[in-house]
Amino acid sequence: MAGGFGSFVIFAEMRTGSNLLEETLNQVEGVKSHGELFNHAHLGGPGKDLAFGMTKAERDAAPLGLLDRLKAEPGLNGFRFFHDHDPRVLPALLADPGCAKIMLSRNPVESYVSLLIARRTGEWRTRAAPVEEAPQPRFDREEFAAILASRGTFRREVNRALQISGQTAFHIDYDDLQSVEVINGLLAFLGTAARAARISQRLVPQNPASLTEKVANVTEMERAVAGVDWADLTRIPAFETWRSPGVGRAVAAADAPLMYLPIPSCGGAGIRDWLSGLGQGGLAEGFTQGTLRNWLRDRPRHRSFTVVRHPMLRAYAIFRQVQSDADFEGLKVGLEEAWEMPRLRPKPGEPVAAEQERAAFHGFLRFIRANLRGQTPVQQNLLWASQMSVLQGMAQFALPDLIAREETLEADLGHLAQSLGLAPPPATVTQEAADLREGLARIVDDMVAAMAQAAYSRDYQLLGYEAALPPS
Repeated sequence: MAGGFGSFVIFAEMRTGSNLLEETLNQVEGVKSHGELFNHAHLGGPGKDLAFGMTKAERDAAPLGLLDRLKAEPGLNGFRFFHDHDPRVLPALLADPGCAKIMLSRNPVESYVSLLIARRTGEWRTRAAPVEEAPQPRFDREEFAAILASRGTFRREVNRALQISGQTAFHIDYDDLQSVEVINGLLAFLGTAARAARISQRLVPQNPASLTEKVANVTEMERAVAGVDWADLTRIPAFETWRSPGVGRAVAAADAPLMYLPIPSCGGAGIRDWLSGLGQGGLAEGFTQGTLRNWLRDRPRHRSFTVVRHPMLRAYAIFRQVQSDADFEGLKVGLEEAWEMPRLRPKPGEPVAAEQERAAFHGFLRFIRANLRGQTPVQQNLLWASQMSVLQGMAQFALPDLIAREETLEADLGHLAQSLGLAPPPATVTQEAADLREGLARIVDDMVAAMAQAAYSRDYQLLGYEAALPPS
């Protein structure tokens, strides 16, 4: 095993120069790249029906067996792997520090236009300059966006896995493929003593013209590219704890195929009462993943739903629960000391002054914002987790059929109940929200609204809420 590596993989995509990189590496003694070994359409390349003694059918049945055979070959062996190759192989590749990772990239617009031209000409590997000019295909904005998204997701997955396992990769760009110095740097990374004398001359660039000369609709291409968020400026940072599916919180009607997947602090008392009344059996709850799967399997017409609440109203519900719950005594002391948040201690029978409650709520929102950004020593609590993080947790098991909004809950659940032939929910299903809205209305101002939006920015943006409370 040279340099600690027993094999290598070239993470690339179509039209990124991976053929040229492979041809150049294969000139080097002791190094061999075997093509796209895990492409579902072929076995290393068109027309190849055997690799390391395995047929395509045998590879498809046991892909890791082919990987083991490659590693057992003398010398340093590798292959090319694209985002749409056999996904069963990827975890084993990423978990193996003995497999060197090479990340080949190219300007995505150049790569896409090259793909369009190759489709038109049928030429995927060129060994001589073409006699005729390449055709000018039309740039497809939607296809380009889809390709960009899928390749970006794959790259992030690979990079994340390497970060977690403490591995590094050798990054090389399409323009570097003509530099023998860079190729030899790659060989040094791989730990081989041999070096490349030159870049392979077996292939020539297929479309060396400028981008504006290659497509028929240049203006449309320019507009599409201008709309790409290359710097990821619209990304919403997330520093929250990754949430579990929350199977144990699920509540179902024992005698009806309807299940509620609650988001903490989004109400639910009225929903439980409604579900309990759909038959004589009351509620089914306390699920594990196994018992929940059984419940779903036994009810093939089942439907599930969850409810999202306006982030400011939900924050106010959390605030009131923290104020009244003795389990949060330590937190309340910490909020007083570290955040100078006034503690509400009303005398029996006396209401809290609006000014005092407003100040305390604003301080609590400041704490939530910092806590969900990972800026406090207090552990993030499921009670005040963002609704988006809880929904993402649910998706690990199963997404609900309906994500209802509390402000239209009666109508939304009515439609769902009608589809199952069940009684609709009563109007009181939203009474809790009405009570909260009334309490919040006496203290909300522009400063509170702005802080709520800062604390739950992901919920506001991704769930489409505005800073103002929705109408009753």
